[in-house]
Amino acid sequence: MNPLQAPIVQGWCPGALRPMQSGDGLVVRVRPRGGRLTPDQARGIAQLAAVHGNGLIDLSNRANVQLRGVTEASHPALIDGLRGLDLIDTDAEDEARRNIIVSPFWTEGDGSQEIAAALAQALSAPHAPNLPGKFGFVVDTAVQPVLRDVSADIWLETGAEGLLLATPGPLAKPVTIETAVPAAIALAHWFIAQGGVTEGRGRMANLLKHCALPEDFTTPRRPAVARPTPGMQPQGQLVGFEFGQMPYETLAALADLGPLRITPWRMLLIENLTDAPHIPGVITQPDDPMLRVIACTGAPGCLQAHAATRPLARALAPKLTETLHVSGCAKGCAYPTAAPLTLTATPTGFCLIRNGTASGTLLREGLCAADLIETNILNEFP
Repeated sequence: MNPLQAPIVQGWCPGALRPMQSGDGLVVRVRPRGGRLTPDQARGIAQLAAVHGNGLIDLSNRANVQLRGVTEASHPALIDGLRGLDLIDTDAEDEARRNIIVSPFWTEGDGSQEIAAALAQALSAPHAPNLPGKFGFVVDTAVQPVLRDVSADIWLETGAEGLLLATPGPLAKPVTIETAVPAAIALAHWFIAQGGVTEGRGRMANLLKHCALPEDFTTPRRPAVARPTPGMQPQGQLVGFEFGQMPYETLAALADLGPLRITPWRMLLIENLTDAPHIPGVITQPDDPMLRVIACTGAPGCLQAHAATRPLARALAPKLTETLHVSGCAKGCAYPTAAPLTLTATPTGFCLIRNGTASGTLLREGLCAADLIETNILNEFP
């Protein structure tokens, strides 16, 4: 009997106007416009997290900012505060459709911010496609595309000879800066017309398993590049955090250094900063062991988690030579793609999975956290 019990799949992501209940209260997800927070917006979010939540702030793998520990009573005042910072959509439907990841490495004049703004406007138009809650777009139109491997459905990215419209897979369609957004919206309508909404939780990759793209998708995409690590970038300093989480004081301190760009790697890029910041809890070195571990909130913060995840991941980090994903259940929210090593919690202990997702093929099961920390089990499987 497979111990990986099927978790409850909500089929939608939390927003600000439609938060999601978790073990530590409501999770309120803020979608920064263009993937960027001004210093005033970042300071405002920090203050709102302290006053109306539990003070903890998450960075999601959709390049969003999450406030935790919000209550039903504190939620209305929080929304008023976010609205004053220009971080709230007209309604929950518009918010859900504005699921856009923007490359943090854009520069003025490369069209990235203009494309992202036009796409957001098109997704809130009266005849915008009525897409599933997890359906997402990527604007990766900087000089070098870096978002090939994020969880998304439609990409606008830089190709070898110009802009491309792409889906999960190797082929794309050439577009221009003028036609990019209309073409992306047309592809979203095509997805709906082909039955994609009801196919495999409403994701493009599942639809394409049995449905071919239109004939004009014939241009090869550029290869994926390695995930960036903390350090100096042409646009500023890229910094990380343990499990992508920080207290509100940290966000407030970072806001004093400049505008912040949100990334899908649970890192922040501080615009135009030339020296690494010296702020407690901020990861600035690319070889920090905590960069080798990914872990969801786990128990008791998540209602579906079967065990605590982050204490185990933190203890294992110094022993690792490759990436480890520790998941509180088989859903694998923190890292939905395959990882070199995955530990998935079950009612009877942790399962070990090699080169798979949190619901992948088991190598070992019934492992307890103490044994994992004290032994070399993770390195026994090449």
